Amino acid sequence: MLSDMSLLHWLTLDGMITVVTILVYVINSHVMRQRRHPTAAVAWMLFIIFLPYLALPAFLLFGTRKLARPPQVVLPVPPEKRSPDGWGIETIVALGQPAPARYCELNVHADGHQAGDALLATLDGARVSIDLCTFIIGRDSLGEAVIERLCNKARAGVRVRLLLDGMGILMARRPNLSRLTAAGGELVLFAPPLHALLYSPLRSPLNALLKGSSNLRNHRKLLIADAGQANSRLWCGGRNLAAEYFDGTPAAPPWRDLSFDLRGPLTDQASALFECDWAFAKGLPRGGALRADLPPAPLALDGAQLVASGPDQADDTVYALLVTAAYRAQRRIALATPYFVPESALLMALCLAARRGVTVDLLLPARSNHPLSDLARGRPLRALAAAGGRIWLAPEMMHAKLAVIDDALALAGSANLDSRGLFLNYELMVAFHQRADVERFAAWFEAERSAASPGVATPPGLLRDAGEGLLQLLGFQL
Repeated sequence: MLSDMSLLHWLTLDGMITVVTILVYVINSHVMRQRRHPTAAVAWMLFIIFLPYLALPAFLLFGTRKLARPPQVVLPVPPEKRSPDGWGIETIVALGQPAPARYCELNVHADGHQAGDALLATLDGARVSIDLCTFIIGRDSLGEAVIERLCNKARAGVRVRLLLDGMGILMARRPNLSRLTAAGGELVLFAPPLHALLYSPLRSPLNALLKGSSNLRNHRKLLIADAGQANSRLWCGGRNLAAEYFDGTPAAPPWRDLSFDLRGPLTDQASALFECDWAFAKGLPRGGALRADLPPAPLALDGAQLVASGPDQADDTVYALLVTAAYRAQRRIALATPYFVPESALLMALCLAARRGVTVDLLLPARSNHPLSDLARGRPLRALAAAGGRIWLAPEMMHAKLAVIDDALALAGSANLDSRGLFLNYELMVAFHQRADVERFAAWFEAERSAASPGVATPPGLLRDAGEGLLQLLGFQL
């Protein structure tokens, strides 16, 4: 009888925990306006039903995808302002991002050596302020060179602010950053995990947990020198600040990556985004959002735009732009990414583009640094190849993130073509519209593609097929 009562008590408790967890899930989804992919929603519900004791803390830690924000009102582009060549600009503005801003002296870095020279020159040239946001600073020669310059500038009276992701700092083997604050610089961790409290006294891990932000990583990479000044400069792209992204190490060649730097009013958009992220990381009220109302005049076609993506945006901006681009492309789509685990709608748009005669080229490493992503990419690669897309495999690790659509749009920055990059992380891409500069990014792509070999999609064995199917359910965590 006692055992029966104990079993009944256990089942009752188990049911209560399941109900509470489902309520937490529903309330969080409603209040925070979470729009989850059906696959992710089904996976969470199965987790809650079968393992409620594990599902509740897991959901509190990893369940949030979008942060609460006021509704965003975006005016549609009036017909008289539309241009047949301006679909990219109009789409970006319709997604709540700023209108095009002018820039000059665009320098697309040919390799890691040139990228490193531009990075250090930007730091050395700063006279008023340095705002640096990155995912990783390595505990190596490149990371040391960056930290040393930041310290020297802070001692010289330059305002130095470093925004570093809480997960990225652990992946970089805990670089020595205490000397930066001792030199007068400011350091803030973005949504730090529990074991990173050491570096972030201004924002407690409990606060991050209660906000559900412990799974939301700031993957943006940007360096702004002398923000607000006439000579301000932006360094941006996909490179983390570690040796393997630039000149390599004695034991390994450098990764292939893409970055660029420029001057001009476009840097003001980058500065506004940095201010928002800085305020959030410090637990302060966020400043003005990175967006602009539509100007009264027709949208200019000769500038560039920052496209911020992540939990701080109402829409999945980069994802929506890529899906639109796949349907609008007429001749060519060129994509470079280290990880290719796209959501089904984006994959279908790319496959349909290939089927209607658009040349779709996808460049990725033959073997990346994430074996699970390499396994998960099998199904979408086979689907794209069957539709007529061309797969190119780089012999070395390729970390670049680039999309070139015809001669109308080049999108370069930090977002990978996987669920984490398109739906979870705070990401930053820059959209270039000037034909000459779009062609420069296309030339970079062709130079990288020339060193790659064609990928051949082969049918998987039973175990691999089962593994790929399982990973589709885990795509949002890869």
